[in-house]
Formats: sequence, structure tokens, C-alpha cells
Amino acid sequence: MSAEDLTTTTIIISAAFFAGSVVIGLLVRYLLQRRIARSLSDSEADERDERSRIADVVRAGLAKVVLPWTVAAGTYAAAIALPLRPNFQEMTSTILLALVILTGTLAVARITAGLVGFYAARHQRLPGATSIFANIAKVTVLAVGALVTLQTMGVSVGPILTALGVGGLAVALALQDTLANLFAGLHVIGSRKVVPGDYVVLDSAEEGYVEDINWRNTTLRNLRNNMIVVPNARLASAILTNYYQPAAEMALLVPIGVSYDSDLSTVEQVTIEVGREVMKEVPGGVVDHEPIIRYHTFDDSSIDFNVILKVKEHTDQYLIRHEFVKRVHERYRKTGIVIPFPIQTVIAQKRDADAEAVRALTGT
Repeated sequence: MSAEDLTTTTIIISAAFFAGSVVIGLLVRYLLQRRIARSLSDSEADERDERSRIADVVRAGLAKVVLPWTVAAGTYAAAIALPLRPNFQEMTSTILLALVILTGTLAVARITAGLVGFYAARHQRLPGATSIFANIAKVTVLAVGALVTLQTMGVSVGPILTALGVGGLAVALALQDTLANLFAGLHVIGSRKVVPGDYVVLDSAEEGYVEDINWRNTTLRNLRNNMIVVPNARLASAILTNYYQPAAEMALLVPIGVSYDSDLSTVEQVTIEVGREVMKEVPGGVVDHEPIIRYHTFDDSSIDFNVILKVKEHTDQYLIRHEFVKRVHERYRKTGIVIPFPIQTVIAQKRDADAEAVRALTGT
């Protein structure tokens, strides 16, 4: 390119192409972000159909890359307008194409992860309801995009793939724990015995709601609102209780003991009446559940039995138990039913003559 070829008109046209691409990119990104914000602020956002939500995910991904794409197009147009040398124009075109492919890969990766998250939120019992699949999908798209970008820039990807294959064994040996946790997480998710939202208790006493299962660990949120991080390999080998499977509703046993002087029929009638009230009036109770009493033990000072109630989920048991015990205690006092204290009977044996003589001598 010579100074004679570079005219004022050429410079103005090139600058106009570049400036116009920047303006168009900013405008399109603003419109996309405004449309997304309007969808999120919609008072009926939770009731929007599936197509609208998918469109929002796509818009969010495109909003991140629309400006680089338009700037790349404007730069390419400006390079064509300028009297550049063929080899320089070819190099510029290659770099811009690589930039477009790379940013497009990022956009596709974001959209893929967003769609996985969308279907996870919509179908909470699906295995995709964890970040591990979103991360795997995102990494896969990024890896393919990187290889395509290198191929576009003239870099042969064959030797790279061969090196990755040979080095895979060394990487696997160096990352044994990480890979063990990864495959353990896939096993846990694939079995569908534990999914986000479940309340689980491990044999090592950790318990809480499953928040997420990622490539390395599972996150639990306990009732004190603290996070517990459990490696996937440990979770896969643990003996655990899932209070949400096969159903979230669960039986609640409340042990009670009444005195031997009690009329057991009256005790049963009063206790069941209180149980019905609690089931209907206290949040967390299963309204149509009929409380059950089962006597089981003649104890030292009481006749013991269990009251079987039913709660909607594991954490509802605390309020239900609290209200039931309080109301049963009040009703028993009104009806004269006694919940006895522990009683022990001490029988003193008569001492023999020698012991009495020792006592007389010592004055004790």
C-alpha cells in the first residue's frame, strides 16, 4: 500500500465501516438485554411457555458476542476498502474468522449450559438438574471450538490429538482422585437415587438438602443454613437415607407413656382426636391422614405406645411434633390422664443378727 493509494475517501469509508459496526453491535446488544430484562420483570414470568424461556437463554448468549461479531465484520469491510497487500488482507481475514469462531464457540457454550440449567429447573427430578452436565457440555463445546479455531488458523490438529491421547494416561494417573470423584458423580446422578432438592442423611452424620452435584463434590445445605461439601466418591460409597424417595411424605412416630390406672380406650380416643387436629391445623401435616396408636410395652412405671402421624416432608416433623406434644399434654391434664414420673420400689431386707450386733457396737 502506497501513500498515493491511501486517499481521504478511502480512510473515511473504512472508518465509517468500523464505526458503523460498533454502533450496530451496541444497539443490537442493548435491544437483546432490554428484551431479556423485560421478560424477567414480567409479573407472569413463571407462567411463560417453554419456547419463551428458551428464547431468553439464546438471547442472553448472543448478547455476549454480538458486539465482537459486528466489530469483526466492520473491520473486515474496512480492510477490504483499504488498498492493503493481498497477504496482509489474507492474514486479517484469517484472524477475524478465528475471532468469530472463537466468540461463537463461547456463545454456543453459554447457550448450551443455559439450556441444561433451564431443563434442570423445569424438570427437577431429571439427572440434568446438576451443574456437572452443564460443565461437561460447556467444556465439550469449548474444546471443539478451539480445535476448529486452530484448524482455521492453519495449525494442524492431528498432532495435537495424538499428543492428547498419549498424555491422557499420565493425566489420568495424576488426577486419580479427581477422576474418581467425576465418575462417582456421574454414577450418583445416573442412578437417580440422589438429586438436587432431596434431603439426605449420611452414615457419617452429615445431613441436609442436596444443593448441587458438580464434577468433584456434592453440596448439602443443612438446617442451620450452612454448606456441607462431600466428595462424590464418598457419597457414592456411603450408606445414606433419602427422605424424599420414593416420596417426600413420611410417617412420624411420637412415643408416649401413660399410667397403669389409665383407661386405654379413653387414652386412644383423646390422643387420636388431638392427632386429627394437628394434621388439619398445623402447616406440614397431611390433612387426610388418620392418626394411629399402637401400644407396645408394659414399662416400669407406664404403658408405652407410639402415635403415628404423617408429615409432608422431613423438616415438617419438628413443628408437628412440637404442636402435638403441647396439645396432648394440655388435653391429658383436662381429662385426667396421667403421664407418670419414673417410679422405683425399694424393698429393705431384714438384717441378720451379726449385722445388728455390729450396728449396736458402732452406734450406726
